[in-house]
Amino acid sequence: MKEFSSSSYTDSDLIHIYSELVREMKTRNIIRSKNVTGDLGEFIAIDYYCKTKGLPRLDYAPPSTKNIDAISVNGDRYSIKTTTTHTTGAFYGLERNADLKNTKQGFEYLIIVKLDDNFSTELILEIDWPTFFKYKHWHSRINAYNIIISNELIKESKIIYQASPEP
Repeated sequence: MKEFSSSSYTDSDLIHIYSELVREMKTRNIIRSKNVTGDLGEFIAIDYYCKTKGLPRLDYAPPSTKNIDAISVNGDRYSIKTTTTHTTGAFYGLERNADLKNTKQGFEYLIIVKLDDNFSTELILEIDWPTFFKYKHWHSRINAYNIIISNELIKESKIIYQASPEP
C-alpha cells in the first residue's frame, strides 16, 4: 500500500480528500449507502470470503433484502454486522423471548466484522443460526436484539480472520 502522509494537509484539505475517497468508494461499490461502517464491513467480509480458499464465495444480496446482506453460491444466507465496539447493530424482526424451535430462521450464518479505531480489520467471526440465537441480547432502548462480542461467543465462533497482536 502507498504511504500517505496527512500532516502536510490543512483541515479543509483533509475534509475534501475524505469526500473524494467516499465518492470513489461509491463508484467502486465498496460502499453503497451513507452507512460507511456497515458498508465497509460488508465489502471486507464478502471480499475476504471470495479470496480465501476453503470459504464459500459470497455475493451481495439484493438491496433492501430483509435480514441478509450476502448469499453464498450454495444459497446460504448471511447477515453481516460491522462494529468498532463489542456490540453489533440491531437485528429487527425477531419476537422478544422467542424460542429457537418456533422462530423463523432469518439467516444461516452471521458474519461479524470488528474494526479497530482506525477502521482496520481486527476480527471476522462466523456464527450459525443456533449460536446467534444462544447469544442474542435484547436491547430495550432499540426494541431489538443485538450480539455482544464476548470471549464465550468468540470461543463458539468460527474465527475467519484475526489480526496479529501488535508487539
